[in-house]
Formats: sequence, structure tokens, C-alpha cells
Amino acid sequence: MLEGKIIAITRSKEDSSEFIEMATKNNVRPLPLPTIELVSKGEKIVDEFLDSLKQYDPDYSVFMSSKAVRLLFDTARQVSKFEKLQLAVANTIVIAVGPKTKDALEKEGIKVAHMPNTFSSVGVGELFTKLHAVGKKIIVPRSGASTPFLKELLNKIGIDVKEILLYDVCAFRDTTQWNEFRELFAQNKIDGIVFTSASSVRAFFEIMSKDHEKNSLLENLQKSSIVAIGPFTADELKNFNVKNTVAEVHTVLGSFDKIKETLLQ
Repeated sequence: MLEGKIIAITRSKEDSSEFIEMATKNNVRPLPLPTIELVSKGEKIVDEFLDSLKQYDPDYSVFMSSKAVRLLFDTARQVSKFEKLQLAVANTIVIAVGPKTKDALEKEGIKVAHMPNTFSSVGVGELFTKLHAVGKKIIVPRSGASTPFLKELLNKIGIDVKEILLYDVCAFRDTTQWNEFRELFAQNKIDGIVFTSASSVRAFFEIMSKDHEKNSLLENLQKSSIVAIGPFTADELKNFNVKNTVAEVHTVLGSFDKIKETLLQ
């Protein structure tokens, strides 16, 4: 029975609407934890991206998160360059890593040509293999906290990649929203935690280590079911010696399905 279970997710309430809805339908109590916050590199990101599009002349643009889409286009609005950005991106073949990113692009009036079956860097690599894109050029606007995995993978396929780093991430600074979680966690009343990115894993430990010694933190964590949204998140959890299971579908809903499965075993 899932009724009355408490499951935390390392996202803010605003970014966890799908998870909250699914949890509520299953009589589960969701606990959103705002774990990371974006630190934009400022207005210059728009000119940097536009200049790169002009000089590099990529065949494809690949968007790896809805956050990158919103940040880039919102900043373009602030500096009155939205239409210029919209046109420049539309002149490339646009790829979205997953459905949320696709929705974010379409809200900005951008037509998405392709989306991988697996919503991850690996899925993007598999997609480009099918597209026979050897010798093509790709631009990827993304986080400064991203791993070089995608760039290295596409380079091996024979694709030239230019990454534009739009923002960095840091641990969420106002952790008053964590007070209830801290109390329940200390009492071993958290049934499960869904980790949604490698950076959220690092931020979780940074935030929680202020209240717990490392060993006691790990001990308490292993009393909960831990699910990683994808393989990079899982690897980061392993770096912290946290046993976890990986969602088959690398989305929030896929993660909920996986944690539901583990809790019902």
C-alpha cells in the first residue's frame, strides 16, 4: 500500500507539479525540496549565443533542459532580442532532449524536429546515429555544471559540437522550506527520495551535511527508497555511496513509477 507514504523530490514546488499530481492520485504525500538554483551568466548569454550561431553556422541546435530554454528566451526578451533569437534558432534543425524541453521550445514558437526515445545524453547520441549526421555541426546551450559526456559522445560519432554555457548552479540558499523534511528525515519517516540531477545530489549533501555527520546522513538515507531519474544522477549518488535504482524512463513520471514499484515490493 502506498497510502500515507512520504516521498521527497529534489525540485521546487513549481517544478514538481507532475510529481505532486501523481503522488496525490496515489494517496502519497509529496515533499518538494528546492535543491539547486540557477546563477545566470547575465545578459551577455544572448549575444554570445547569437554570435556563435552566426559564426559557427550549426546544422542542429540541441536543447538539454527546459530551464536552458526559458533562461535563454526570457533573457532575450529583456534585451529586446527575442525575435532575433527565435529566427536564428528556427534556422537550425532543433532537437529537444525530452517532452518538457520540447514543450518549452514550442511555447517560444520554435518547431522541434526531433526528440530521442530515451530522454538523456545517451538518447541524443542514439538519435544522431540514426540521423546519419557525421560531419554536421551542432550547438548546445546548457549549464556550466554539465558533464562533457554529450560532447565527447557526439565527437566520437564524427559530429562537431559547440557548447554555450548559459548558467551555473549552486545549492539552494534559503533552506527554510527544508525544515519539515529535516524533521521527518531525522525520525526516519521519509519513505522515498527522487533525485532529479547530478547537481541536485551534490546540493542535497551540501544542505543536509549542515545538520548531519556524513555517516549518520548515509545511514538515514539508506532507510528510504532512493531513485535516480537517470544514469548520471545514479552515478553521482554512487559517488556518495548511496544505493539507488534508476528510472527506466528518465522523466519525473518515470521516476515516480520506479519509486512506486520499489515501495510496493
